[in-house]
Amino acid sequence: MKTISTNKSHGGIQGVYSHASTACNCDMTFAVFVPPQAAEKPCPVLWYLSGLTCTHANVMDKGEYREAAAKHGVIIVCPDTSPRGDNVPDDKDSWQFGSGAGFYVDATQEPWRKNYRMYSYITLELPRLIDENFNADMSRQSIFGHSMGGHGALTIALKNPDRFKSCSAFAPITQPSTADWSSGAMARYLGEDKDGWRTYDACNLIEDGAVFSPILVDQGTADNFLEEGTRPQLLEDACKGKNIDLTLRMQDGYDHSYFFISSFMGEHIDWHAKHLKN
Repeated sequence: MKTISTNKSHGGIQGVYSHASTACNCDMTFAVFVPPQAAEKPCPVLWYLSGLTCTHANVMDKGEYREAAAKHGVIIVCPDTSPRGDNVPDDKDSWQFGSGAGFYVDATQEPWRKNYRMYSYITLELPRLIDENFNADMSRQSIFGHSMGGHGALTIALKNPDRFKSCSAFAPITQPSTADWSSGAMARYLGEDKDGWRTYDACNLIEDGAVFSPILVDQGTADNFLEEGTRPQLLEDACKGKNIDLTLRMQDGYDHSYFFISSFMGEHIDWHAKHLKN
C-alpha cells in the first residue's frame, strides 16, 4: 500500500492510498478517514460506496462525513467505483458503463471479466488491506452508499448479512436489472441471461429470500432519476411481508447531488454508530 496524501481533520487523519489490486488486476486508489479514537483502540468501519462517474474523491471532498465520524470514533472507507488504467478496457462513449461505473459486480463477460471484479474487491481484497494497515475492528462493520453505490451497499449487505451491522443508502438504484440507466451495464458485464443478474439486484435478492436489517434509505423528491432510475417504491414493495426493517424517508425538494447527500450524511453516520456499538 502506498500513501498518496494525509491531512489532519477533526482530530483524525484523512488519507488517500493506492495499491496493486489482485482482484481488479490494476492499481486501485481509495480514501480512509481514521478518527482520533483509533490512536487508543480499534474502531468500527463504515464503508461508503460512490455512484456513477465518481471516484473516491467525490465523497471525500463534498460528503462532509468527518465531523460525525470523529465524534463517534468510526473509520470511513471510500473505495473507487471501478478499475482504471491504460490496460483496463473502457467505453469512453458511456458514463453508465466502464470507468467510473463498475456497479459493484464481478463481470463474467469478455473483455470485462479480467478487471471489473468490484464485488470481490469490496468484499474480500480491500477489507484485508484495511485490517492489516489500520486500527480497525473488523467485527463491527456497516455499509452505505449513493445511487450506484447505494445499489452496491444494499446487495453487498443482503449477500453478507453476518458481516454488517447496518446498511443505508442515498437514492439507491433499487432494481438495476430493470432501470434504464443500469440494465445495459448488467447485460454487458454479466451476459444476456437475466437469471445471472439477480444476485446483484436488491429487489431480486429479497424476492429470492435474502434478508438484512436494518436498512435506512433517503430519497429526494426532486431527484431527476426518481421515476426511471432509483424507484424506491420497488424496494419498499419487495420488503413488505419480509423480516426486513426498512425505513424509507422521502426528502422534500432534494435532488440527486451531494447537496442532498451532505445534508443527511451526519444523520446516517449517527444511525450507523448506534448499530456499531455492539
